[in-house]
Amino acid sequence: MRRMWNSFKIAFSMYSRLPMPESEWSRENLSYALIYFPWIGGLIGLITYGIFRLKEWCAVQGTGISDLTFLVFMVLVPVLITGGIHMDGFMDTQDALSSYQPKERRLEILKDSHAGAFAILSCTVYFLCCTAIYASLTERSVKVTALGFLLSRTLSGLSVVTFPQAKKDGLAATFAENAAKKTVRSVLGCYLVILCGVLIVAGKGAGTAAVAAAGTVFFCYYRMSLKNFGGITGDLAGYFLQMCEIWIAAAAVGADILLTNI
Repeated sequence: MRRMWNSFKIAFSMYSRLPMPESEWSRENLSYALIYFPWIGGLIGLITYGIFRLKEWCAVQGTGISDLTFLVFMVLVPVLITGGIHMDGFMDTQDALSSYQPKERRLEILKDSHAGAFAILSCTVYFLCCTAIYASLTERSVKVTALGFLLSRTLSGLSVVTFPQAKKDGLAATFAENAAKKTVRSVLGCYLVILCGVLIVAGKGAGTAAVAAAGTVFFCYYRMSLKNFGGITGDLAGYFLQMCEIWIAAAAVGADILLTNI
């Protein structure tokens, strides 16, 4: 139980801004950390859904608070909870991909702490697209979007313990090297089956579209990582997570609108 608790603390202290007691980064304590990674997505999903429900309640009560206020908070929830660690990976990856340099140089760009013009532009476009997508959320599509935060982290965790590593050092390599891979893969695999089942059955068309979108982004992430970097890194895993979340939301909203108008 102590090992599980320490793994939980490491996962939440690394991938969220929530205060956690300190825990030594030993091989034993890191072994199950990725199992708890999707739980952070669960928290983000709950808060996102709560803000949506609050928005709907305020609209009925006529409080005068604009929908845009709630939309901004919904878009920022993942950043506020995680501290922007995945968005940082997204921006670094955009800089590396836009450089059109050899693999070795791209990996160096990923480590560069400075954000280039393409990274800033991509980040701005990302948040604008999120706001536009979230503005069309319905009761069904917001539930699918909320579950998408778990699904994206489940797939991201699976990639860390399954895909080739682009380098031997770094965050992803550390978690991959120290993970109890058989157990982590089994647990994350169970998460994946359950989440996909719930999304398809309960989310109907919107959920099915979200699962299809997540699977497509996951496949593209694998191909892109191998082709351009020779494997994955922590930044690439963060890039995937951000892309997966926005495509899940877009697919859910798009399918919901399409099916409603048929």
